[in-house]
Amino acid sequence: MPAIASDIRDTVAHALAEDVGSGDVTARLVPAAEQGRAYVISREDAVICGRPWVDEVFRQLDPAIEVNWLIAEGQQVAPDQRLYELKGPARALLTGERPALNFLQTLSGTATAVRQYVDAVAGTGARIADTRKTLPGLRNAQKYAVVCGGGINHRIGLYDGILIKENHIAAAGGIRQAIANARALDAGVPLMTEAETMEEARAALEADVDLLLVDDFSLPDLREAVRLVREHRARGGKTVIEYSGGATLQNVRGYAECGVDRIAIGGITKHVRAVDLSMRFA
Repeated sequence: MPAIASDIRDTVAHALAEDVGSGDVTARLVPAAEQGRAYVISREDAVICGRPWVDEVFRQLDPAIEVNWLIAEGQQVAPDQRLYELKGPARALLTGERPALNFLQTLSGTATAVRQYVDAVAGTGARIADTRKTLPGLRNAQKYAVVCGGGINHRIGLYDGILIKENHIAAAGGIRQAIANARALDAGVPLMTEAETMEEARAALEADVDLLLVDDFSLPDLREAVRLVREHRARGGKTVIEYSGGATLQNVRGYAECGVDRIAIGGITKHVRAVDLSMRFA
């Protein structure tokens, strides 16, 4: 999981700046000295994620606001269940309502989607991994939510892992040349390569890459690739095999049962459906 303390602070500051601008004129309908109490509920079954962002929203708006969480981070909740309670200056509570809920509903949506996939492959040994297909500006936040949902992070960005994909292979003149170029960099990061054919998979195993990402393989080809990886590891190799491409909630277990170590799902961060949450003044 990425280190995100400063990222939370900066992301929240940006969210408040774009929403509040020169000031919340509607909140001025309430007297400045008015104190308030409020609570937030979930309107549906969900995995809740995003507490640090909610806390930071209200901390930046007014440190006098008290946030009392009633559930744990990553907890499954039911419709109408209270998530947290607020107490403090009413104007600040009103101003922070939407930014706080935006973070919480989006990250909970990611965590909930991940948990569904994790449950779908339970018992197979396969792990659910994310990709770089994240919402702009929320990379670290969504990577955090993936872990809350029970998944694992792929590389965080372009700086912490080499992933040779089809365009790199084409530009370098072939997968073997691309791998050789990557080795020559001596970058000190994991070396991963995508394979779209069994020939490319064999080339990756010959080079003992850290991760072999098989893209859109049929089930028979995927089983054969898993067999080759297991034989490779039995000889002392280290390569982990990951499937990516066509996995959905309906078919992901079939891919997992082929014996892959990981399944990458771009949709858990790309196709986010926010969880329905609501804040109510008491």
